[in-house]
Amino acid sequence: MALIDPDDRIIEVNPAFAALIGRSVGELVRTHLHDIIDPEGMPLRLFPELVDGGRERFRVEKQLKHREGRTVWSKVTVSLIRDGAGRPLYTLALVEDITEQRRLGDRLEYQALHDPLTRLPNRTYFFERLDAACLTEATPTEGRRVGLCYLDLDGFAAINETLGHHIGDQLLIAVAARLRRGFSGHDAHLVARMGGDEFAVLVTDSAGSAELTDLAARILDVLERPFDVAGHRLAITASVGVVERSVHETTPIDLVKDADATLYWSKADGRARWTLYDPDRGAHQLTRQLLATALRPALERGEFTIEYQPLVGLADGAVHGAEALVRWRHPRYGTLSPDRFIPLAEESGAIVPLGTWVLEESCRQARQWLTEFPDTETFVSVNLAARQIWDSDVVADVARALEHTGLPARLLQLEITESALLGPGGRPLQALQALADMGVRIAIDDFGTGYSNLAYLSRLPVHVLKLDGMFIEGFRDPAPAGRPELAEPDARRSDADEQIVGAMVRLAHALGLTVTAEGIENAAQAERLRLTGCDTAQGWYFARPGGADLVSAMLRQGRPGR
Repeated sequence: MALIDPDDRIIEVNPAFAALIGRSVGELVRTHLHDIIDPEGMPLRLFPELVDGGRERFRVEKQLKHREGRTVWSKVTVSLIRDGAGRPLYTLALVEDITEQRRLGDRLEYQALHDPLTRLPNRTYFFERLDAACLTEATPTEGRRVGLCYLDLDGFAAINETLGHHIGDQLLIAVAARLRRGFSGHDAHLVARMGGDEFAVLVTDSAGSAELTDLAARILDVLERPFDVAGHRLAITASVGVVERSVHETTPIDLVKDADATLYWSKADGRARWTLYDPDRGAHQLTRQLLATALRPALERGEFTIEYQPLVGLADGAVHGAEALVRWRHPRYGTLSPDRFIPLAEESGAIVPLGTWVLEESCRQARQWLTEFPDTETFVSVNLAARQIWDSDVVADVARALEHTGLPARLLQLEITESALLGPGGRPLQALQALADMGVRIAIDDFGTGYSNLAYLSRLPVHVLKLDGMFIEGFRDPAPAGRPELAEPDARRSDADEQIVGAMVRLAHALGLTVTAEGIENAAQAERLRLTGCDTAQGWYFARPGGADLVSAMLRQGRPGR
């Protein structure tokens, strides 16, 4: 305890107070309070309340000056001693030593904000600094920029698996030490471990993207030198994602999210490199993610529709069938073609319910054509994804669709690519055999662009070969008689493509298969294909994909529309 007069001089102290700061009672008497206590941060606004009787006491944490120069943290309770009239005479200070509590608190705070393995600032500390750097209310931020290098060690998992996690931990410690020595000395730089083998170098006052890309290049150089860890000489590389922008243009969450995405690009581009964030690439990735997430709900909301492209006989000019092509009428991005969402559906597994829906809707439409045009027996051709074979019972799905719609199996054609057909294991082959036994036609789509393994054509239940449009592109009008100078510049390619197509048609016919050509754009291509013996064709020359009524109109005319 200490008793203090109105001039802030000590009148009396007890031995415990004197011992607390390494002094005697005698030498403290008449000592000015500021000689032993730090005057900064005193809550001056509370003194008037104390004097006026608005409060009886207040507490404050203060640093006392020990004789030996060290700081003693104390909790001080301040109250007043008054005369008989209630006027304040002296100030009474009750002092409690909380130095050990403060040290314990500092240790706990350090542990909460630092990684226990590498002793680097951790993810929590990193976000505290990033939040402060992006805070616009407390400090002026006009023109201030922030940057981030987000890095990941290439092949770290293999080191853990082959040498053990204890070696992996020692490597992380060594990496952290290099990063700390190389980049944490600058006040505006923070090196942090974000978790696992991921680290970040935050630049809270960036001078521009050039500074950040230079920093990323130096990080790669620093980590390129081999590490000697527990008797092992380990050579590693890192991939770095770089983001740099004005604090007015970002939030801490967006900055880290974009840095993480850019790190992924860096790895996808070959690793051992840095990649600067590209907004256009980011928008594309975001769109892919949004579309992938929305696929299943879109199917439930009925956002998908089917267009049909007629398959026309080259010999008779009649419509023999139509290929079903699914479209997504997205409420934000408009009508999307299959190449925009089918790969995403295959990756996410949404292709299974989507494919089942397309199959049933297409069979239902083909049954309507049969009812309206019973003499034509127009078939529908539906694309079958490889994942539909692996992730569902496609034979049961097809049988159910035919039963529900009443479509004869002979009027359903399923298209499957060579790569899916020749995948590992026997499941695709067993499924195709079961479908063929039901009477369903099997077509190999994009024939000639995949494995082109001719051996399977004689062993598998294949009925149709669909030639990829790339073979048809080279078909050109021949030069007029006696005028070779008017021949197309790529005449050699045209002749070669025609020879290839003719050979494939003859081979298919010898095996009892029919041939469909895709991508027919003009009359010359159609005529030259007819001369090769090709059976059916589809393309914009005959009709673009459209609603089911397009096929119905062409069936009524008895000829393809032009």
